[in-house]
Amino acid sequence: MIYKNTILSWKNYLELCKPKVVALIIFTAIVGMLLAVEGIPPLDTFIYATLGIGLAAASAAAINHYIDRQSDAKMARTENRPLPKGELNAKNVIVFAIILGVISMLLLVFMVNILTAFLTLLSLIGYAIIYTVYLKRMTPQNIVIGGAAGAAPPVLGWCAMTGEVHPFSLLLFLIVFIWTPPHFWALAIARREEYAKIEIPMLPVTHGVEFTRLQILLYTILLFIVTLLPYLTGMSHLIYLFSAIPLGFIFLYFAILMMKRKDDKTAMKTFGFSILYLMLMFAALLVDHYIPLSF
Repeated sequence: MIYKNTILSWKNYLELCKPKVVALIIFTAIVGMLLAVEGIPPLDTFIYATLGIGLAAASAAAINHYIDRQSDAKMARTENRPLPKGELNAKNVIVFAIILGVISMLLLVFMVNILTAFLTLLSLIGYAIIYTVYLKRMTPQNIVIGGAAGAAPPVLGWCAMTGEVHPFSLLLFLIVFIWTPPHFWALAIARREEYAKIEIPMLPVTHGVEFTRLQILLYTILLFIVTLLPYLTGMSHLIYLFSAIPLGFIFLYFAILMMKRKDDKTAMKTFGFSILYLMLMFAALLVDHYIPLSF
């Protein structure tokens, strides 16, 4: 019985960290690290930076669970999280989040560099406090403005290796920043009734589904253009370009399909593809970096 309770508790704390979301964050940060250097980065710095950035993201996720615990209990998508189900108490969750955050900062300050630690802290505060507490309930543009925090990991990774914010790292930031609205609004369309129920002003709730579908299409077009910049600026080569173009067209196909089909199933398919899209785009950047191909 004790063993079973221990496993259950461990799984609850892991769920607080939003492992799938954090995994994507860590992946984009790692790509930033690898793109920042020629060859293989210093292994010790690479490991400490990965741990530090990952723990900070997990801390922000746990704080998000803590702050949203009452609204989570009212949404079908989140009602089975540890706090709404009563499997963890609020005090334990916030202590857990603080411990993760402190360990993250110690690793980044002493084992990586101060600038990375500072930018990571800003990102943590941006998501866990500014977005979750204020922006999320203040404006239908919440995900656009708050997306800056979610777009930071590639910059953090690059900075961890070089100690500076390089213009190329800002291109990575821009890609994730522009990707975030069409990614999240597709989910928001499918979950609009739940957001309306807890009075969170997501765009489909405040401006309607048709307007949101149009915004998704426009942002996807903008994303297609932005994803050409790494090639046009000389940051990447043809392997990336030949990946970015077809992936961009597929994303556009889903955005157009959402305009034609008015069902939530298509919205969820678009949401699902958007995650795969970002992973493949960053993987293409990585492959292109180590296997350059140009004429």
